[in-house]
Amino acid sequence: MASGGDLDAVTQQVEQVTLPEGEQKPSKNALKKAAKNEKRASDKENKLASTSKAEATKATSKPVKKNAKIEGAALIGVGVDKEIDFAGWYQQVLTKGDLIDYYDVAGCYILKPDSYSIWEQVQRWFDDRIKKMGVRNCYFPMFVSSKVLEREKDHIEGFAPEVAWVTKAGKTDLEEPIAIRPTSETVMYPYYAKWLRSHRDLPLRLNQWNSVVRWEFKHPMPFLRTREFLWQEGHTAHLTKASASEEVLQILELYAGVYEQLLAVPVMRGTKTEKEKFAGGLYTTTVEGYIPTTGRGIQGATSHCLGQNFSKMFDITVEDPATKEGEKKPPLHVWQNSWGLSTRVIGVMIMIHGDNKGLVLPPRVASVQTVIVAVGINAKTTDEDRAKLYSSINGLAETLREQNVRVHVDDRDSYSPGWKFNDWEMRGVPLRLEVGPGEIKGNFVTIARRDTGEKDKMPIPDLAKNLLELLDTIQSDLYNKANASFTSHTKVITDWKEFVPELNNKNVILIPHCLTEKCEDEVKELSARKLEGDDTPDDARAPSMGAKSLCIPFKQPEGLVKGETKCTNPNCKNLAEAWCLFGRSY
Repeated sequence: MASGGDLDAVTQQVEQVTLPEGEQKPSKNALKKAAKNEKRASDKENKLASTSKAEATKATSKPVKKNAKIEGAALIGVGVDKEIDFAGWYQQVLTKGDLIDYYDVAGCYILKPDSYSIWEQVQRWFDDRIKKMGVRNCYFPMFVSSKVLEREKDHIEGFAPEVAWVTKAGKTDLEEPIAIRPTSETVMYPYYAKWLRSHRDLPLRLNQWNSVVRWEFKHPMPFLRTREFLWQEGHTAHLTKASASEEVLQILELYAGVYEQLLAVPVMRGTKTEKEKFAGGLYTTTVEGYIPTTGRGIQGATSHCLGQNFSKMFDITVEDPATKEGEKKPPLHVWQNSWGLSTRVIGVMIMIHGDNKGLVLPPRVASVQTVIVAVGINAKTTDEDRAKLYSSINGLAETLREQNVRVHVDDRDSYSPGWKFNDWEMRGVPLRLEVGPGEIKGNFVTIARRDTGEKDKMPIPDLAKNLLELLDTIQSDLYNKANASFTSHTKVITDWKEFVPELNNKNVILIPHCLTEKCEDEVKELSARKLEGDDTPDDARAPSMGAKSLCIPFKQPEGLVKGETKCTNPNCKNLAEAWCLFGRSY
């Protein structure tokens, strides 16, 4: 139970919330009620320690970095400056924005409705498009025997430290430990060998929407680094390399579409180096993003050509279609692909668009695109006038729903409009409509953009049409802003002396590179931050590190001459093979 002093402090903060012009402050009783509700929510957040002793306590009690606290911030809002304490900001945005809750198993999180609905939007968009390609959804069990898992040595070595094992059933030890899938190549491919016989069975294109477990021992980070996460994983088999390679790029372009068209996040398309490619695969293509606040790259999604490695391991073959009658030819091993996109997309979107007021959601994925808040209600407002106002508001909401706008009417009577404004800004709703007696009389609404804070008046007769256009404008403005940042922070250099300074200026860097693993390791070592004399702010959840290769971009800058241009690493004597993007990364 909150003490009287605590409630008084909360009430003072609630009273300080900005009210619309001309509106009277709510009564003391209303303020007390709002304060109690806010204190109850605050107490609930502080009790996270009782449900997750290890992680939730660490997250909620983590001290704010020096000078990171935002003075005068509303109690319900973000209290940490994004530019100064990015990790603290991210944790507050996720919890106060009502996207996640902490679970009692460290590294696992509850996706609340507002975050899961974003994943649903991604699912629908991507699922519709892969089905047009002939991909069908299926589901395989989450368990895999150790015998099967270990059949592909190179593949399992890449995941071995992260594999979780079931060793008991009740109090009885299992005869053989059972792994929980970290990915499903070894789960699915024994059955591809069983099902595929004729070249007419190809291509086989299957996808599953599921969760996987990777028991990472690094610091967990919601959406980016978790022990269980949701994703889709596609696994396909083809007769020829050309068919497989074509699909790899088709899928990669869909992944780019998820980021650019839905999430308003720019990405760079490219190929991973041999060092960074998928274990056991032939080659890996990727879409890479950029987080401006930390200056780090982040892998968005990957589409792999597995070649024939897995089909040879699991004996996935079909008869040669060129075989003539009476002729005997050895069967052909199929060409395979795998590709995956996870709930990481949500974390990338939040990091790029969010600000010190909270979430900023692109309209195409926001569960609520427009919220309507009643204003101008005060102690003199009669019940009849209040009812009339809400009748008009509900009519506006219904008109918008008919145009497929996801709209919510905030009719909570225990909070002031100013409090509601802060609440919905925290949740990142793209548009807020303010409707009061003055608006109804003037036949307009007051509209506020979450991304820019701009306010304007919009005539009610043209509301649906204009609002849809404004949502599209917000979507494109968010993308353009993020793209300008990514472009300006991508530096093309050929002199190693510029590499580390540009890296420390929160840039990702394109350099001529020989693409050898040894050289990549050297670049990482040479560019690692030295503790002495380097006071560059760093993201506490992604410790200082050297630059790693992010991708070999499909769109190559000019200036590299094969057989002439040297690798940028000063210790390397090789010639450069391609421009390669390097950066600190998550």
